Amino acid sequence: MNTTQPIRDLHALQTFKNYYRDTECNFRNYTLIIMGLNTALRINDILHIKWGDVYDFDTLKLLDHIEIKEKKTGKPNRIVINQQLNRILSEFLIFSQTGNSLTKNSYLFRSRKGKNSPLSRCQAFRIIKKAAIFAGFPENVSCHSLRKTFGYHAWKQGVQPALLMNIYNHSSYQITKRYLGIEQDDKDTVFLNVNL
Repeated sequence: MNTTQPIRDLHALQTFKNYYRDTECNFRNYTLIIMGLNTALRINDILHIKWGDVYDFDTLKLLDHIEIKEKKTGKPNRIVINQQLNRILSEFLIFSQTGNSLTKNSYLFRSRKGKNSPLSRCQAFRIIKKAAIFAGFPENVSCHSLRKTFGYHAWKQGVQPALLMNIYNHSSYQITKRYLGIEQDDKDTVFLNVNL
């Protein structure tokens, strides 16, 4: 069985990320991918985010943080909404309000089936897989690739694995190392840089 991989190549990542913005215009799907890449949340947690988790209906402003209780671990998680995600959520809010009445209990990523049902995990996989095939890496990409891609690029930018362990709510450093493929990347770099 092949392990889900992060999207390592920055050019391929841009192509993947922008597929639903530039090629097959679907703002919900585009926002889903941006959310996954910028929050490092598991797809099940992303799919159950409601507008009230990101938007204050009293002040009519986006919140600074997303605060959730992770479904898998039961642990609380507080994630800052960065500039990229803030911009996309602002645009998605305007798009989502067109012809719809949103409430704090409206799912951010609604299924077209049912009045207020979240997008299914299976449909999220199809969305991500289609963009991945377009970007040229159809193998070993899944919903979890968004989470792993965040960690991989954070690590490449110098974020310490111990901090990533905390961000991911992992119970051990070994899990985070294995999760990001750090050991193999480190080994590969040594072998590629030592040319005797």
